[in-house]
Amino acid sequence: MAAHESHDHPIRVMLAKIGLDGHDRGVKVVARTLRDAGMEVIYTGLHRSPEQVIEAAVQEDVDVLGVSLLSGAHMPIFTRIFELLGALPDAHRFALVAGGVMPEEDEAELLRMGVAAVLGQDTTPETIVDTVRALVGGQTSTL
Repeated sequence: MAAHESHDHPIRVMLAKIGLDGHDRGVKVVARTLRDAGMEVIYTGLHRSPEQVIEAAVQEDVDVLGVSLLSGAHMPIFTRIFELLGALPDAHRFALVAGGVMPEEDEAELLRMGVAAVLGQDTTPETIVDTVRALVGGQTSTL
């Protein structure tokens, strides 16, 4: 059980779709999977800006922010996200997870940038749940 869950409140996860990507079936499946595992899930909806998503994650005091991308714009979007995260006070830190479709060579770069985990389209529901729990339990993996 993750550290956050052991304090009588569920892990808080925000799932976001940034940019022009209009495909949200997968992120909705992930949201349901995490809810079924006892987590509190907030979905921002489609066509959000990085600024809107980071502001919402801070306001909602999430433990994990999952950004789902299928558009191919993951590198510039995550670059902007990290610029915004760099301006946050330490009190508003959370793990950042990338999900969706990204080339393998970009996955390594995302991890170097500071993404805590990259969960591609073929990741099993069990692995998604286990990854989120591990990230919250291991506070050293948070941004």
